[in-house]
Amino acid sequence: MKIGILQTGHSPDEVRGDLGDYADMFTRILGGHDFDFVSYDVVDMVFPNGPEAADGWLITGSKHGAYEDHPWIAPLEELIRAIRDAGKPLIGVCFGHQIIAQALGGKVEKYTGGWAVGPTTYDFEGTPLTLNAWHQDQVVALPEGARVLASNPFCANAAMAIGDTILTIQPHPEFSKSMLEALITHRAPGVVPADQIAEAKAQLNRPLDATRFADRMAAFFKRTATQ
Repeated sequence: MKIGILQTGHSPDEVRGDLGDYADMFTRILGGHDFDFVSYDVVDMVFPNGPEAADGWLITGSKHGAYEDHPWIAPLEELIRAIRDAGKPLIGVCFGHQIIAQALGGKVEKYTGGWAVGPTTYDFEGTPLTLNAWHQDQVVALPEGARVLASNPFCANAAMAIGDTILTIQPHPEFSKSMLEALITHRAPGVVPADQIAEAKAQLNRPLDATRFADRMAAFFKRTATQ
């Protein structure tokens, strides 16, 4: 099964050589599931020919906002709708979660309550899952037909499903402790409040449920592709 990764941002230059880019992080956590991967730097206006270029699709995180005026936002939204209409499985993570919501009629805003940074626990359909978070933007209105799968007091719409072919999540199962440390070091200063940076650093060794969620993503791709 070929998974097309739509890369909507890049990891920090300072650590890309060691940790890879965002697409690399997903190929690592989804390794061992007999997937082949192809990535497209849509943030740099590199797009596939259409939904048929892969069997399933995944949209990465980004430092950009879904509501910002970039030349690649509109064509990405068009591709999202085309993937939905083609019945291909689609997963969105962080920015991917947000841009899917926006493309299908939901709303994304810069959250007035501030940032979520570091290991964060969500109620995922009655099961607590802890994943690394790195976001201020949130989905504040769901697309028609979406159902909420995960939430916590800070983020009401932390994961959603639309029909049987779309799964999205706000936190980052692909972000390791090393990646969070890199973001805290290279992107947080002057952006995230200093006390929150300190708190996130203190929480970096908390156990994560990234493997559990990666297995769920893999199962979703396989199940949806065979329907």
